[in-house]
Amino acid sequence: MTKLALYVPLEAKPGREEEAAEFLRSLLPLAEAELGTVTWYALRFDHNTFAIFDAFPDAASRDAHLAGNIAVSLIQQAPELFVEPPEIKRLDILAYKAHRGG
Repeated sequence: MTKLALYVPLEAKPGREEEAAEFLRSLLPLAEAELGTVTWYALRFDHNTFAIFDAFPDAASRDAHLAGNIAVSLIQQAPELFVEPPEIKRLDILAYKAHRGG
């Protein structure tokens, strides 16, 4: 069961919006390689507002993700692309509907 999640809101620097979007897209292969990451989303809300949402079955998987390549890449690229350093919010999942193909 998916129990834990992370939410990371991000605001792109002016003029860096498309670079920020492409950077977030480029993280997908890293997320796919993480066995403990149940689901991973890079989101765009509007021209300069983005977020990452990901979910995990347990604390060990979430901790491994936070120590992994996505987190390292995000911290390294954040000063160039985003207004503020990433604020990683830890969440508990209360309920969810599992993806069923299609």
